[in-house]
Amino acid sequence: MQDPLNILVVDDEQSIRITLAGILEDEGYNVVIAEDGYKGIAAAEKINFNIAFIDMKMPGISGIETLKKFKKISPNTIILLMTAFLDEDALNDATKLKVQRILYKPLDLDLILKILRENQAKASILVVNDNSSICNTLQGILVHRGYKVFVAENGYTAIQMARNTHFDIVFIDVVMPGIDGFQTLEEIKKIDPITNVIMVTNQNIEDFTDKAFAHITKPVDLTKLLQLISNAIEKNRR
Repeated sequence: MQDPLNILVVDDEQSIRITLAGILEDEGYNVVIAEDGYKGIAAAEKINFNIAFIDMKMPGISGIETLKKFKKISPNTIILLMTAFLDEDALNDATKLKVQRILYKPLDLDLILKILRENQAKASILVVNDNSSICNTLQGILVHRGYKVFVAENGYTAIQMARNTHFDIVFIDVVMPGIDGFQTLEEIKKIDPITNVIMVTNQNIEDFTDKAFAHITKPVDLTKLLQLISNAIEKNRR
């Protein structure tokens, strides 16, 4: 059973905050509300949110500026921007910042619940690699295929993320500075024993480690990688 999503609602309109939060809590989600962008950013520094609803037009700090700061703190959070106004420049900024969806007010609550259910139904994958280009490439490929993908550029970050979020699958590069892939694997399995870990390595060793679900050698074969993901998801369903 998946953990409920952690959701942040940032809006200066009290009626929207309370109504949306109440509906989401009734659906079983963990919800935090913030009345402005500053409080939303402060909440993101304490809690790892899966999804954040951010109003585009707010006093003090706009939704776009809130989003920019939010992305620095929590780059993997899925952002849903809310607006009552069609501001073309702001919408262009939102697209560049990889907002998943623009929601127009008055909010369509059935659509919101559909979006959340779709996000929760997708397998979540964490890619741990100190090479940012590899992380970005894998993230792009897997997101395109409908997976929820998060990235960590070192083992310490990955371990912290695993404390806050259950990942169905974790890809870990064996060779990384600071804390290597094997140490990262050990710590993540202590935190979340049911996570399927796939080690990424230059070594072609059949009996790689009994704590990993599988391993894949570099350069990564995309067909094999997708098959391993499918196998891991199928294992979780048994």
